Amino acid sequence: MYEKIKSDIAQTYYQQNFPNDGQRFVAWYVRNIHAQDQNQTKYSITDGADDKQIDAVVIDDEQSAVYIVQGKFISNGLVDAEPLREVLSSWVQLKDLAKLQENANAKLKQRLADLSTALDDGYDVHFELIVTSNLTEAAHKDLAVFQKNLADADDFSASLTLVDPEELKRRYDLALEKENPYIKHRLKLEAGKYVDMKIGDTSVVLAAIPLKTCLEFPGIKDGALFQKNVRQSLGLSNSVNKQIKATIYGDRNKDFFFFHNGITAICTQMNRDGDDLVMQGLSVVNGCQSLTTILSCSEQVKKLADTYIMFRFYEIPEHDRADKISTSTNSQSTVKPRDLRSNDKRVLALKKAFEQRYTDGQFLTKRGEQPTPDKDKNKVVDMASLGKLLMAWQSQRPNISYSETKIFDTYFEQLFKRDYTPERVLALHEWMRLIEAKWTKDNPLGFNETLLAMKAYAPFHHLYAISIFFCVGSNKVDRVPAPDLTLKAARDKNIVDWVVNFSGKALNMALTNAANETLPANRVFSPNNWIKAKTSLVAIANVIQTQLMMLPDMGAEQQCNALILPPEAFEYRWQAD
Repeated sequence: MYEKIKSDIAQTYYQQNFPNDGQRFVAWYVRNIHAQDQNQTKYSITDGADDKQIDAVVIDDEQSAVYIVQGKFISNGLVDAEPLREVLSSWVQLKDLAKLQENANAKLKQRLADLSTALDDGYDVHFELIVTSNLTEAAHKDLAVFQKNLADADDFSASLTLVDPEELKRRYDLALEKENPYIKHRLKLEAGKYVDMKIGDTSVVLAAIPLKTCLEFPGIKDGALFQKNVRQSLGLSNSVNKQIKATIYGDRNKDFFFFHNGITAICTQMNRDGDDLVMQGLSVVNGCQSLTTILSCSEQVKKLADTYIMFRFYEIPEHDRADKISTSTNSQSTVKPRDLRSNDKRVLALKKAFEQRYTDGQFLTKRGEQPTPDKDKNKVVDMASLGKLLMAWQSQRPNISYSETKIFDTYFEQLFKRDYTPERVLALHEWMRLIEAKWTKDNPLGFNETLLAMKAYAPFHHLYAISIFFCVGSNKVDRVPAPDLTLKAARDKNIVDWVVNFSGKALNMALTNAANETLPANRVFSPNNWIKAKTSLVAIANVIQTQLMMLPDMGAEQQCNALILPPEAFEYRWQAD
């Protein structure tokens, strides 16, 4: 992997944006393993003078997780415990964010402001030490101690993962298939500790697996192994995960097999080769919490010679059947609100109405559900995406759109209404599709890098800006326009591209204006915090009002007139706060 990375970081992007190979290595990891784009990667890197032993901060809103990355890029020799002590030092300093921010460099100050908001939202914290050489034996011992200290802490619990050359290669190989993960795995079974059988027409293998063998399963850390699971890791602070960890570190770890309910995995294809179980399309549908907790205690787990866990492997090629098994086997603990809502009568009513209106379209309600090949991909709407679009447009709160938990728990009743027409659903989807076409690598609207780095949030503000254009243009600033009527008007007057472009530039200008404002002493402007605050909405609306006042004098009177909709096209916003 060292030579592969050395070759990759010789590319122009890394050479022009990062001053040394150490930073380039961390940037390579953030970009390739955490799937951040070029601008997000630059924004995440904090390495340099006064970095407080923090090389990068990656915030993953989809997984509600923060990754604190420390990297060591060396070609040979062993890595001692010094990098681990640096990680521990950063963990201690993060307990007092205000003090840490006071003495940090400018980039870290900005990311710490973003981190503070993420912690307030209940995000889990994961420390990652990435190295291109192996650790010394003494460092491995320190790693086990540090993992336990971080996991046990009541004031600031976190996980610590070593990403050594072997794990780095595994993650890179998995990342290549990230868009459509299809996991293959060969598992060595122990003679006398497994049963092979048929239940009806389904192949089943029940096996006692050494706990340390679980560390070899691909896709645990990035969640690819749990693609059919109804939820991802709930973090080490979860009560069940605390009990799992306590057993691993306790003096009764050999009873783990008897204390644990076991793990359920399904495969699209499964064959025996002697004592080897060869699986394709592998996915764990019940056991995400257990496997992620086991991984977080990896150094301790490697020491456990006679500790086992029960696995149930099923060969289930049918997608619908796999979904049913995933839901049924996870009934012992609460699933995410988004998953619980997939069978809500209001959601099903929206799905039925949409698919009856657009027979070539499809309304997806379940996580991991794939559209059928005969459908028009431009008319495939996902329930989770629709919730975010409704929040941005109907509730006029794009600053909340990133949070699935809030959308499907706190605000579900306000957002999902059975009388919301299929035409409106498709119009929101179409506006967002047009917006996403402007958020590409070639950056046709000239967004500044800071805005591009917030691709997880900012496009919803772009959608909000489009609605505001019609509100201001029609002198209905206290109302919300019907999305289907705005799209029809824009198409009839041939101003669709003009509206998308102008609203995007208004968003860009609003952020630029905010960044240039004078701040009180010891305050740092955080683009992430700005985009998540209601002040960003006022700023966008103010820019749009100013621009529209000037447009008639600039020869754009025809476009301005096209924004005028009849009064019946507007309604009050759906309250979300």
